[in-house]
Amino acid sequence: MAETRQAGRPLSPHLQIYRFTITMAMSIIHRITGIGLYAGTLLLAAWLLSAALGPDYYNLFQSVAGSWFGQLVLFGFTWALLHHLFSGMRYLVWDNIRGFELRNADIMSWGAAVLGFVASVGVWALAFSLRGVL
Repeated sequence: MAETRQAGRPLSPHLQIYRFTITMAMSIIHRITGIGLYAGTLLLAAWLLSAALGPDYYNLFQSVAGSWFGQLVLFGFTWALLHHLFSGMRYLVWDNIRGFELRNADIMSWGAAVLGFVASVGVWALAFSLRGVL
């Protein structure tokens, strides 16, 4: 019987071949925050619905949103929104065929990540200071 030899076919690229980079992480996080924004929009709709249903429902929503867990969820929504915004600006620059050099892409990726977090902390610091908590 003749022996068949399989031709050396190229492997399909996957995560074990690629080195994990900041641009790869930011792409994944951008998609995750986009999904998170859908969940946050449902929270916004629940807040508006509770206000429309009357003071009892609104007070219930406020008590849940005012708990430490509710505040954590709202901070996460704020972060997802601002991170997605700055990451989207990075994609907008790339849509204009600029910033594709490896160094520039890394700088923009780190900038979007840091700006998203710093802006979230800034928004919450401003909100707490306006409420007189800080």
